[in-house]
Amino acid sequence: MDTKDMEGLELMRIKGIRLLVHPSWFVILFLFTWSAQGRFSSGVDSPLLSWLLGLISSLLLFLSVLLHELGHSFVALNEGVKVRSITLFLLGGVARVDRECSTPMGTLRVAIAGPLVSLFLAMFLLLLVSSSVQQNPLLAILFGQLGWLNLVLALFNLLPGLPLDGGVILKALVWQFTGSQIKGVQVATATGRSLSIFAIVLGIWLCLKGGGFGGLWLIMLGWFGLAASRSQSQMLTLQKVLHQLHVSQAAGRRFRVLEEDQSLRRLSQLKLSSREDKRVPEWVLVCRDGRWIGYVTDQPLKELPVQQWDHQLLGDHIKPIVELPSISEKAPLWKAILELEKTSEGRLLVFNLAGLPSGTLDRVDVGEAVLKRLGLKLPQSFIEAARNQNTYPLGIALPQVVETMLAIGIVDKAD
Repeated sequence: MDTKDMEGLELMRIKGIRLLVHPSWFVILFLFTWSAQGRFSSGVDSPLLSWLLGLISSLLLFLSVLLHELGHSFVALNEGVKVRSITLFLLGGVARVDRECSTPMGTLRVAIAGPLVSLFLAMFLLLLVSSSVQQNPLLAILFGQLGWLNLVLALFNLLPGLPLDGGVILKALVWQFTGSQIKGVQVATATGRSLSIFAIVLGIWLCLKGGGFGGLWLIMLGWFGLAASRSQSQMLTLQKVLHQLHVSQAAGRRFRVLEEDQSLRRLSQLKLSSREDKRVPEWVLVCRDGRWIGYVTDQPLKELPVQQWDHQLLGDHIKPIVELPSISEKAPLWKAILELEKTSEGRLLVFNLAGLPSGTLDRVDVGEAVLKRLGLKLPQSFIEAARNQNTYPLGIALPQVVETMLAIGIVDKAD
């Protein structure tokens, strides 16, 4: 599994990968310890010893989960994918990666590595049971528990539905045979959604039958699976929107126009009025007889005495308009996001097909256009807050979406 936002307490680093523990992990550690100690209680006289053995069993189980995730991570590193962290949390472990593999077979190799590690651990531990049962029955119980749990971990993760490893394997296979990564995600997401619904229904049935913890666990897993399926569907939808929309459908017009023969005093008045009505023009473009000749900043107002503002003309301080970061109005929106992330100011000047300035584009414009296509309209207060911070509304991680599109070949920078 992979995630973008799972964080926690850092324990150590392995090959640059941060190993983290989410606070929810301590909850499941206690529950597993409580469950495991019951299996040791009949073989020991001391309750404290049974709890200690239960804790050791739980810690070794989560070490197995960590090794499972390291299996994914080391293969991912070999495929050229940067792994930022591995986090242990309530439902197991997750790896945070910068992007997906760019090929279906690379994706398959990364996905299958984790279950293979768990299968190896299961076979190794179960083989140790027969050799230790006569010498130390408690050790045999410990090996047996861990062996069967690793086997369950491997088989469960091989179920063919996202976000499980089996779902990623299914996605990779469909991608390989159809040539469409999107088709692979759609098939694996649909399968994962069906499995999640089945898990929730089965969990509810077990709870009604007195299944207790097992039923609740299935419900939690199913709920998590549905959330992951929604996340995958949302990612596909965002990719489709960014591929379809063009800059002209998102651009605003936050620039002012002055003639070159106007004085710096006029620029000062413009800046002052903008501050009074809480509108700050992003750029002031300069014209000569209706022709665009450049732009001007407020730097002359800072450098020159006020007494000279009436005598200094804008034409004496213009800069070439080509210095401004720009983009064509016909460019796809995903390309505009790439260009926005290259700029220091987070905004672009939009040119029409005739090569003339027709508007501006910033992160809020992009976010609004995307949300509008998705049928969402944000309150104006949300928009203003995002604009003040120059961020995408609601914190939508559009640059990461575009990076994924590039990595898996949905779009190409050369387009």
